[in-house]
Amino acid sequence: MPDVKDNQTVPKETAAPAVNTPETPSAPPRPPVKKPAGRGKKKLIKRLIALGVLLAIVGGCGFGMWYLVFREDKGAGKPLTDMAGINTIQSVVQGYGNAVPKESAAITLNAAGTVQEVFVSVGQTVFAGQELYTIDSQAARDNLQKAQEKLDDLYKDLADLQKQMDNLTVRAPFAGKLQEVQKFEPDQELSTGTKVATLVNDRKLKLSLYFSYAYESDIRVGQTVDVSVPAVMRSFTGRVEEIHKVSYISPEGAVHFEAVIVFDNPGTLTAGMDASAVLTAADGSEIYPYENSKTEFYETRSIDTKAGGPLLSQGNLLNYADVAEGEVLLVMGSDTIDSDIRAKNEQIETARQDLEKAQEGLQNFNAVAPIDGQVFSCTLEPGQEVKEGDTVITISNTTTMVVDIQVDSRNIGFIQAGMTMELTDDYGNPVMGTVTNVAMQGEVGSGTTTYPVTLEVDNSMGTIYNGSWLNYKLVTAESVDCITVPNQCIKRVNDVNGEPQTVVFVQADSKPDNAVEIDPASMGESTSATDRLPTSAEGFWPVSVTTGLSDVYNCEITEGLEAGTAVFTGWGSGVEDSMGGGVMIG
Repeated sequence: MPDVKDNQTVPKETAAPAVNTPETPSAPPRPPVKKPAGRGKKKLIKRLIALGVLLAIVGGCGFGMWYLVFREDKGAGKPLTDMAGINTIQSVVQGYGNAVPKESAAITLNAAGTVQEVFVSVGQTVFAGQELYTIDSQAARDNLQKAQEKLDDLYKDLADLQKQMDNLTVRAPFAGKLQEVQKFEPDQELSTGTKVATLVNDRKLKLSLYFSYAYESDIRVGQTVDVSVPAVMRSFTGRVEEIHKVSYISPEGAVHFEAVIVFDNPGTLTAGMDASAVLTAADGSEIYPYENSKTEFYETRSIDTKAGGPLLSQGNLLNYADVAEGEVLLVMGSDTIDSDIRAKNEQIETARQDLEKAQEGLQNFNAVAPIDGQVFSCTLEPGQEVKEGDTVITISNTTTMVVDIQVDSRNIGFIQAGMTMELTDDYGNPVMGTVTNVAMQGEVGSGTTTYPVTLEVDNSMGTIYNGSWLNYKLVTAESVDCITVPNQCIKRVNDVNGEPQTVVFVQADSKPDNAVEIDPASMGESTSATDRLPTSAEGFWPVSVTTGLSDVYNCEITEGLEAGTAVFTGWGSGVEDSMGGGVMIG
């Protein structure tokens, strides 16, 4: 049998043989290994605990999902209330806008050329009139010359058309009397050169008399003459108007020159009357003409049309009618000339604009700064070839920046030109803007209408850069020490008469005097528990209120509610007290 020690069995094969060596004593026997009592049970307990924790976690997650998503909220029947308080409420317009320089100028070439000199660089501050560069451009000079010549030609064409238009109206060239008047019918088509009448100037009469050359030195222009008209047995004072050194030879063989004598017609004389004249020589002797003559009208002219067209109207076209200088005798029409003049004026306006562009283009080749500002871009270098359409320099005056903002229809009525508005830059630095323009036409989009508003911001310190975004804020209205309730307290319902009402549900033991009867359809009984309105059985009564200003959280009550009144805000589940919610009732 094997030896057994401490319940440990050692097989024979492994037992150490006995050796009797006097020098080396034998090693003591190895103690037997004992198995710890209960070790397997502990492992089993740990595994069970871990499994229990895992099941608890999974179960908690599942319960949370069910509670938040799938659970029917049977506790949403508990009303929450708040108190109508005394507060200050503001209506605020706020948002952001992009800042750009109020004044900018871009110089664009309208012809090709070669850069001669450049006097500025990017970032440099320049002043209006300061020289920027010089460019040599024959093309620009040619463009200017062509534009000027084209405009001159158009003006000549217009002058011709205007003359034709003027010719459609026939006027008396001088004051006188009409003779040989022609008869015309309304709308009669008249052609160029149609005789209208003969006009005579009978305000004055003249005589052509011949005097002997023996008196050549005694007769001069302007000399006074005594004119006699036997038919009326009167004499009239005249003067020598012209002297013609002709050779009129009388039958007696004497040579004579002509003197034209003019005298005023008192209104009783006419052409063809016998008349004579007597002049006085330097020595006082009288000078007589070779023979008498007959009176003539001072001027006689045939009035003819200078253009053709249908007769529109006619004036005092009667034989022997007296007319004044410039008096209208007849008017013709011409649709062609009218349309041609309109077309020519349009062409002249276009040509004038082209000339201005050509002048600006030539100036651009020896440009000066059009405004004070900073050079934002410059693409020029000496010797560079530039082409038409190149924008070579841009200048912006950033001392005043412009910010365009959008204000909705609820607040646009509070914005007026001249009012100031607070803005802040990206770093929170405050700047002040002034409203310079409020658009009258709104832009509709996303269910609301917005109106563009332009602000000007002083940037003399240069802290606002082109393209910066500025936040703006404006208090458009403010009510101090007013009654306010949370926005969710305000309800829009219909009363029993179908009239819309704005109400707040107040908590009261009995029906308030200003409570309204609500149409049952407005109570939301068929909706979810969180959407329905409270009932009198739950201690709440709808009272009609008038609202004022509102902000993100609260609304002003101007009529219908007193401060300190408990008002309905919504429905809770009973956990609001521990989560900082409203007051739960019941």
